[in-house]
Amino acid sequence: MATKNLSTYAPETVPDASGMRFGVVCSEWNPAITDRLLSGAVETLKKHGASEDAISIYHVPGSFELTFGAQQVAKYGDVDAVIVLGCVVRGGTPHFDYVCQGVTHGVAKLNSELDVPVIFGILTTDNQEQAEARAGGDLGNKGDEAAITAIKMCDFIWRLKK
Repeated sequence: MATKNLSTYAPETVPDASGMRFGVVCSEWNPAITDRLLSGAVETLKKHGASEDAISIYHVPGSFELTFGAQQVAKYGDVDAVIVLGCVVRGGTPHFDYVCQGVTHGVAKLNSELDVPVIFGILTTDNQEQAEARAGGDLGNKGDEAAITAIKMCDFIWRLKK
């Protein structure tokens, strides 16, 4: 269980996001959580200088589809980074394990194959309360964390290309 508030960070350690372009792929499944993750990510990108028109939002049906969605956004979306946002809550069947494993491996594979970083902003929790705590509750918002990571990875790439 996370013990750190995901939204607590030193703003001065985050590069300026002006000129960076982001694609955000968000799962439609569990919108009470994923909508909050999306809001957190978008607000954090804007807070650090990304313009509204530099943030493109796409929706896919569930977390398993995030990998394909991210691949397509990286390929056709003219973006510097892709953020995937989703929430998988453990249930009484192995479905949780299959979905979590598939999307985790899929995002890792995209990061090894693409020239655009794909940021993992997917909650994998034991229950709804844990998801709520990580989507704007007591433990902050994983969407904020994903946005900061995207900005830092874009800056990392830009520095390498100088």
